[in-house]
Amino acid sequence: MSKKNAILSAATRLFSQKGYDGAAMAELSRMTGAAGGTIFHHFKNKEALFVSALRNIEETIIFEFETHFNQQQYKTGLAMVEGAITFYLQLAETMKDQFLLLHRHFPYKMAETNPVCRRYLTSIFDCLLDIFERGISIGQQDGSVGNLPTRHTAMILFSMVDGTVFLHTHHLYDADALYSTLLHSCRRLLKNQTETFI
Repeated sequence: MSKKNAILSAATRLFSQKGYDGAAMAELSRMTGAAGGTIFHHFKNKEALFVSALRNIEETIIFEFETHFNQQQYKTGLAMVEGAITFYLQLAETMKDQFLLLHRHFPYKMAETNPVCRRYLTSIFDCLLDIFERGISIGQQDGSVGNLPTRHTAMILFSMVDGTVFLHTHHLYDADALYSTLLHSCRRLLKNQTETFI
């Protein structure tokens, strides 16, 4: 791993655990063995370092989902949605620091004034919503999903799944214990709707 990537990885952990204001560059220097000048040689300032960490999270999540779905063949749209839910929970477990960072308040506060930060956050969530929406749309075509507004339903599903991840990353509940109930709830939402929505 290059020094720059090592700094980025340690910074992600530090931001996720201490928040933006609590992440001291002196501590990052101790974690990586890199002098402050080396850190700021690679990253202009603390905000640029955080935005780079966020870009790295965005690239990793998108790559992991694209790789996963390129290797899978689902028989129905409902199965695709269930596969997305399962993979999302697995990815959150292997990327704990990154998801903890995404569940903190400060990235969204920064996004109010930093358009690059906002773009990366939007890209992450659009990627995830697009996967759920695609599965719902395919499911409506193959009959495994009811007649629902696809984007709104994708947002509700995402909120349920990401809420479960939030509880898990903050050590409030074990996602494994909630998994079967979460899948059951998502199936009921997607299959039991026959009413036409406008």
